[in-house]
Amino acid sequence: MTQLNLLQEERDFSLVLGGPLFQLLVKSHLEGNQSELLHRRLLAIPLGTWLPLLLLATVNSSGANIAQLSFLQDVEVHVRFLIALPILIAAEVIVHSRLRPVVRRFVERRIVPVEELPQFNSAIESAVRLRNSAPLECGLLLFVYTVGLWVWNNRVGLGTSSWYATDGGRWNLTPAGFWYVFVSIPLLQFILLRWYFRFFIWYRFLWQVSRINLHLVATHPDRCAGLAFLGKSVYAFGPILFAQGVMLAGLIASRVLYHGESLLSFKLQGGGFVAFFILAILSPLLVFTPHMARAKRKGLADYGLLAQRYVDRFEQKWAVDNPAPSEELLGAADIQSLADLGNSYAMVREMRSVPFGLEDISRLAAATAAPLLPLALTILSPEEVIMRVIQVVF
Repeated sequence: MTQLNLLQEERDFSLVLGGPLFQLLVKSHLEGNQSELLHRRLLAIPLGTWLPLLLLATVNSSGANIAQLSFLQDVEVHVRFLIALPILIAAEVIVHSRLRPVVRRFVERRIVPVEELPQFNSAIESAVRLRNSAPLECGLLLFVYTVGLWVWNNRVGLGTSSWYATDGGRWNLTPAGFWYVFVSIPLLQFILLRWYFRFFIWYRFLWQVSRINLHLVATHPDRCAGLAFLGKSVYAFGPILFAQGVMLAGLIASRVLYHGESLLSFKLQGGGFVAFFILAILSPLLVFTPHMARAKRKGLADYGLLAQRYVDRFEQKWAVDNPAPSEELLGAADIQSLADLGNSYAMVREMRSVPFGLEDISRLAAATAAPLLPLALTILSPEEVIMRVIQVVF
């Protein structure tokens, strides 16, 4: 297979354009073959989870005792289905547009040598097969309706009646509660688990690529031997991290408003939450660290030897055999070459052994923690929040 043919096939590689749910949405005219019709999905799916709850809860409240926690007061539900769920749906467009070029860069930049293209193509085909796997998506659905319901059942009871359950019992469900437990929550969990599975597919693909004999150049200006684009590619997952932060913020707000818990009691959970997702997104990129470390060692050795030979000849020419006046050194090509060689060696020495930097970490942290900031404003002034953020960052 030629390199040109492989590049042509890569145009069809996507983490989101495939799978049973994708095909169902296409047949339902809620999605196009290239992830179009986003506005239809943003209306149909969130409203299908939230609007029936509103209607059923309203009807039930008018014909029964008013619950101590009404539907309109349940912040967690509104945050989940009106903010987090639309973000998870819209994230498909961002991931599709940001990750497809990443696959092409491995070949366009000749990081994958021509002789390794068959193995690279096999990694692509394996990722596509997993993405399109019907048994795996059905397994996720089964997991949601078994383990997901078991987890929900083991949550701490409200102790009071609510819009979805009477007498504080988890399974004394109202009509709205049945839709909430058996439709709305499973659908949100399924979409979220589907994203986790896509993370797995993507990082499994990168792991397979890392086993290829890659061509890395230690003097690449990105200080990552040419792999810095991988660190930038994780920005595509920023909306998913933001949606996770939104759901955590909704949960904390509900606990503070209706359970009397202190907001400060969640600071460790919030910090651990942010740290966990940063590690979950960036740590799989460490599979390229052995390649990068090897490229750096080789670069230091090669350019160290080259520099030693050059400075020996430079010293012999300008300082030993025929010491030249300082005027002759001004503008000499040898001086400029010595400076260029020094810059190249410094670039190798400054090369990182991971394909990401502090900027990438801080952006992911900001995307994850941003939904929690409005909660901080309930106990701190905006000035105090800004000062604490500055102290953390700097």
